[in-house]
Amino acid sequence: MATTRSESLFRWVWEANRGNPVRENATFSLGTDGNLVLADADGRIAWQSNTANKGVVGFQLLPNGNMVLHDSNGKFIWQSFDHPTDTLLANRGNPVRENATFSLGTDGNLVLADADGRIAWQSNTANKGVVGFQLLPNGNMVLHDSNGKFIWQSFDHPTDTLLVGQSLRIGGATKLVSRASAQNNVDGAYSLVMEPKQLVLQYKGMNSPKPLVYFKSSVWPSTQDGTLQTVTLNVEETNDGFAYNVLLDYTVANSSIGTGNLILTRPKYNSTLSILRLGIDGNLRVFTYYDKVDSQAWEETFTLFSRDSIWGTECELPERCGNFGLCEENQCVACPSTNGLLGWSQNCQPKKVNCRPNGFSYYKLEGVDHFMSQYNEGEGIKESDCGRKCTSDCKCLGYFYHRETSKCWIANELKTLAKTSNSSHVGYIKAPNK
Repeated sequence: MATTRSESLFRWVWEANRGNPVRENATFSLGTDGNLVLADADGRIAWQSNTANKGVVGFQLLPNGNMVLHDSNGKFIWQSFDHPTDTLLANRGNPVRENATFSLGTDGNLVLADADGRIAWQSNTANKGVVGFQLLPNGNMVLHDSNGKFIWQSFDHPTDTLLVGQSLRIGGATKLVSRASAQNNVDGAYSLVMEPKQLVLQYKGMNSPKPLVYFKSSVWPSTQDGTLQTVTLNVEETNDGFAYNVLLDYTVANSSIGTGNLILTRPKYNSTLSILRLGIDGNLRVFTYYDKVDSQAWEETFTLFSRDSIWGTECELPERCGNFGLCEENQCVACPSTNGLLGWSQNCQPKKVNCRPNGFSYYKLEGVDHFMSQYNEGEGIKESDCGRKCTSDCKCLGYFYHRETSKCWIANELKTLAKTSNSSHVGYIKAPNK
């Protein structure tokens, strides 16, 4: 039985007992003495936190995946980050409350249910031969039959994270989806999607008719004559059992090459415990845990968009500057307005306009790019026609134009605008007439 404060959300990461699986009708409970216990139906303790009578009043799964037992002052008495081995996926966007249960039934169905019996999540494996479940050393939670065959595994159901050995694949999960915020564990605006030829990052805003691409991988030449089948997070182990390179392995169908890899990062220490995560800001990161460096935290060892990245800067992230802002050298430097460029703050917002053509006008920005212009094909039309398209579209907040290529982009979301040295890249933002 699992308990949590009602305002807490189940994420997906906690520590379980390695190599000691529990069977049907096992319980996972926080006792009145403050000890967290995983026990078989016969009472055999498979794992415990050893925190009895140490002042524990509750536990939480924090947004970073750390499960903590805390006292009345919020001090951590025990935390899973001190014991990194295994990872479990729970139901996104459907948190359970106090006295919830997490149980493997006699029919082989794994069920997360509220105290009133409401099922928040289930594995849908009833009567399929399941005899037990295990949390494997790589973090994969599996339900298996009497022959050890996996009937269900958490690796087939990623949310925003890939663990070492976990894949995006044809016939299974083909994307990661960010969470909405640190407090709200529902699907967010960002996705990492495996397409036939490449990986793409997409942003789906409130006003976007379809997801907008803000990054495409161009690192797999073998996919030009084939189709991506799998993309797997992996580490390269050396003869001493240590791993340093964190990489993406890929397989390609109908290609003479067939397989390949891309090294993301090479930490200066053992990288066996690494994860790839799509953040709430749309950035893609690798986190690595090695207790010889810091026993309290996962270190960020790769960041796709950053000041030092070869892939892109933070100014290419759609919401780097919130709802509106001009970004330069990874920083939000100005809030565009009819009065020019003002100091930027989180309160920077585009002005609301009505749909009547005589109710608004445009102000011009030179040397700017919208986040979508790099990877979304613009329409080849005249600049004046681009303006007319925006004027006739009530959802259009502004339009962007590259004069050297005569390409037009209509923006239903403004968000982050990146400063560029090319003055032929212009933007026109709607503003209400005074």
